[in-house]
Amino acid sequence: MKNFNFYSPTEFVFGKERENECGQYVRKHGGSKILLHFGSNSAKKSGLLDRVKQSLEKEGIAYVELGGVQPNPHDSLVYKGIEICRKEKIDFILAVGGGSVIDSAKAIAMGVPYDGNFWDFYSGKKPATALPIGTVLTIAAAGSEGSGDSVITKEDGMLKRGASGDCIRPKFSILNPQLTCTLPAYQTACGATDIMAHTFERYFTNTQEVEITDRLCEAILLTMIKETPRVIQDPNNYEARANIMWAGMVCHNNITGVGREQDWNSHGIEHELSALYDCAHGAGLAVIMPAWMEYVMQHDVMRFAQVATRVWGCQMNFQHPEVTAKEGIIAFRRFLSSIGMPINFKELGAKGEDIPLLVKSFGIGEGETGGFVHLKKKDIENIYTIVLNASL
Repeated sequence: MKNFNFYSPTEFVFGKERENECGQYVRKHGGSKILLHFGSNSAKKSGLLDRVKQSLEKEGIAYVELGGVQPNPHDSLVYKGIEICRKEKIDFILAVGGGSVIDSAKAIAMGVPYDGNFWDFYSGKKPATALPIGTVLTIAAAGSEGSGDSVITKEDGMLKRGASGDCIRPKFSILNPQLTCTLPAYQTACGATDIMAHTFERYFTNTQEVEITDRLCEAILLTMIKETPRVIQDPNNYEARANIMWAGMVCHNNITGVGREQDWNSHGIEHELSALYDCAHGAGLAVIMPAWMEYVMQHDVMRFAQVATRVWGCQMNFQHPEVTAKEGIIAFRRFLSSIGMPINFKELGAKGEDIPLLVKSFGIGEGETGGFVHLKKKDIENIYTIVLNASL
C-alpha cells in the first residue's frame, strides 16, 4: 500500500426529511447570504425548493437563486454564477440537485475568489481556495456530495474536463433517500452504473496487497448488484434507496481508493461521448467500461478473475484464468443490460463515423494516458470500436 493522506471533512446529514434542516447547517458552516443553485423545474414542482427556502428563511439566511443547470453542466452558467456571487457578495453556495448541480456549484465556488478564468482549474491548475458549499442531494450517482471533484463542459469545442481539490469538498451534504424515489428507472440505472464505474476505476490497480480497499470496493459492487434491481422494480423501496445513496458517497469520497494507483481511463473515454451526444454519463459508462475491460484484461488477468469470482460468483478456472476473467466481464455487461442500460453505440445513439472525432477530442495527440494500462490514440480508437459492435 502506498503512502497517502485522506481528508474528508464533509458533514453528512442522512435520512428522511433532513432537507428541512439545511438552514441550520448553512448557519453552522458560516453562511449568511447564499447562492441557491439548482437544475430544472423538478425541484420546484416537487416542493423541495420551497422546503429548502423555508428552512433558510427560518434561520434568517438571505439567498439569491440561480437555476438552469443541465446534465453535463456547461461553463456559461458557471460564469453567470461567478458574476452573481461577486455582485451580491455571496459567502456560501447551496446546491440542490444531483451531481451536475453540485459540480456547477463547485466550479462557481472556485471561480469567485480567483483572479483568472475558472477554466484554468479544468486545465490542470489546482485551486487554492473556494467559497464553501453545501448540498441537498436528489440523485445517487456522481458522488460529488462527498468528493473534491467536479466536471464541467466548455461550450467552445464541447470539451468535458475535470477539476479537483480538497477546498471544493462540501462542508455538509444532506442525503434523504426519499428524494430519489420519483426518479425514472432509466435515471436510477444511470446513477447505479456511475457508482459501479467509480468503484471499478479504483479497483483496477497495479498496486499490490491492498486487500482492505479491494474488499470495500467489492462490498459496494455487491450492494449495487442487489439493490439496483429492487429499486427499479419498486421505486419507493426506501431501504434499497438508502443503501444505494450511501454507496454512491462511499465509493467516491476516495476511502476506497487510498494507498493505491487508480485508472480513470473509462471516465475520460466516456466524457467525449457525453460531450458530443449529451447522453447520460452513466449510459456512456455502461458501453465504455466493459469494452475497456475486454481491451486491457490481459494486463492483469488474475485481477479480472478475482472480481469475477468475488463479485459475479463465477467459478475460478485455475488452468485458464482468462476464461474466468471473460465470464466476469460478460456478467457485468449482462447486468447493465438487465437494468436498462445500453451496451453499444446503436443503443446509446452514437455513430461509428464519429470515432475519429471522439479520439481527436480526447486530446492526447501522439502521447498516452496514465492509469492501470497506459493508452495511446490507437488504443482509444480500438476501445470505441469494441463498443460499436458489442453484444450480449
